[in-house]
Amino acid sequence: QVQLVESGGGLVQAGGSLSLSCAASGSIFSINDMGWYRQAPGKQRELVAHIRRGGNTNYADSVKGRFTISRGNARNTVYLQMNSLKPEDTAVYYCTADVTTSVLSTDIYWGQGTQVTVSS
Repeated sequence: QVQLVESGGGLVQAGGSLSLSCAASGSIFSINDMGWYRQAPGKQRELVAHIRRGGNTNYADSVKGRFTISRGNARNTVYLQMNSLKPEDTAVYYCTADVTTSVLSTDIYWGQGTQVTVSS
């Protein structure tokens, strides 16, 4: 059993900043890639940022230069620093992790989501 728990969402004015955190726990052997997705009302879930185990990152064009993804030293946490937020960044943000469990099965796990609301 693997759990991902996000924190750090909230309400912020346009131009402000928020930082999201996600911690993975449970029967984990190793965590490979981690990432953040978001889903706005009436829209499909979309990739925001992705970080590989080796540290390579990629971002959606809409957030490049404003958002930064990083992993903690313990490698079971992932962060999303969001600067210069815009109303169109309003969405539920989900953490994902590509996890190899202690019984050596690999699967993608999702967090429960955290709401980010940017007011204009």
